[in-house]
Amino acid sequence: MRILLYTGKGGVGKTSTSAATALRCAGLGYRTAVLSTDPAHSLGDSFDRRIGNELVELAPNLWGQEIDLLNQMDKYWGRVQGYLNTLFAWQGMDGLVAEESSVLPGMEELASLMQITYLADSGNYDVIIIDAAPTGSTLQLLSFPDMARWYIEKVFPFQRKTIQLARPVVKRFSDMPIPDEDVFDSIEELVAYLERMSVLLSDPQVSSMRVVLNPEKMVVKEAQRAYTYLNLYGYPVDAVVCNRVFPQQLSDSYFDLWKSAQAENLQLVRDAFHPLPIFEVPFFAQEVTGMAMLQQMADTLYGPAGKAMRGGEGDPTRYFYIGKPQEIFRQDGAYVLSIPLPLVEREQVHLHRSVFDELIVRIGNWKRNIALPLGLAKLEIAGAKYVEDRLNISFALDAQQELPPEELKSTTWQTLKARFGGKKP
Repeated sequence: MRILLYTGKGGVGKTSTSAATALRCAGLGYRTAVLSTDPAHSLGDSFDRRIGNELVELAPNLWGQEIDLLNQMDKYWGRVQGYLNTLFAWQGMDGLVAEESSVLPGMEELASLMQITYLADSGNYDVIIIDAAPTGSTLQLLSFPDMARWYIEKVFPFQRKTIQLARPVVKRFSDMPIPDEDVFDSIEELVAYLERMSVLLSDPQVSSMRVVLNPEKMVVKEAQRAYTYLNLYGYPVDAVVCNRVFPQQLSDSYFDLWKSAQAENLQLVRDAFHPLPIFEVPFFAQEVTGMAMLQQMADTLYGPAGKAMRGGEGDPTRYFYIGKPQEIFRQDGAYVLSIPLPLVEREQVHLHRSVFDELIVRIGNWKRNIALPLGLAKLEIAGAKYVEDRLNISFALDAQQELPPEELKSTTWQTLKARFGGKKP
């Protein structure tokens, strides 16, 4: 199974690219679902037909969906939100304020993640294509599993077994609302979904992020930042789609300056995103809507449909580039946590450790709370340096000290599942 996510600045052509890619995948015989996670859906406009909250068949082997965020939020957070409403009201909070406060930050992103996970685990689809919201919202979507883990860990700092034992005593002496079993079941299900989604999206053998841009300086700069942030969160990027490139045969003198600027920006794209492959799509003579134009865009992107082969040329599910993910290794008497961070200046990276044994990496307005594996959490940070587009963080070791392999794997999600599932970590 493959998950392909297309992101970029608003208006660059993500929806057209996603729809054209989905059409090509379906034509190759893959059972393909294309989803829009943008609250301002335009996927139906691209196919020139109505698409709603439920999957609808658009062509043989092709289904589309525009996710209804409110419906998904109620489905996956309704029981927990109901308990929090009751708890906040018991503490004297106004009803409306309590309702607003009980919404987990980023619930819109959660709704989309849940649906992607559900479709991926259903076994009904070979390819899931995500027409993502503009860059900022997409980064919120992709950073949500880390953020939700932190939020759930801090807001629900109690064990299921502890509450089961304490419930009769608390009810005897206080009218404070105690979470019922269905609340724990709901949180356990949520944690399991988020863990699964985090694994799926960060696995380069399953998922690929693809950046869509136009050859305009402002757009290219934002795409560069998006590429850096995607690597910060450990999500594999394997291609760049450069859309709306003026064709060479355009000879009208009115466009001479535009063509010259585009040529410079195209070179900037090639230099900035090397070694990622760059797919160039021309500025078509008409708007890309409807099956015929989407087919034309797919032929331009991936080559003629008649020559396309599953797993070979013309197949969008190919792995166009696989880089080195986050890794831990032993070097010069220390353990090194190495994180890919391309296209960023050393002084832009700010690093510190929290009291919760998390490593916080901040770049601009975005940060990632990296839950350290148990082994590294015991060690002091000895230093950090930027080496060939990677941030290498060293953890000091005592002489002859060696950590067991299992302690170099993060156990945060397992601990959370144990807390709400009533099992031992």
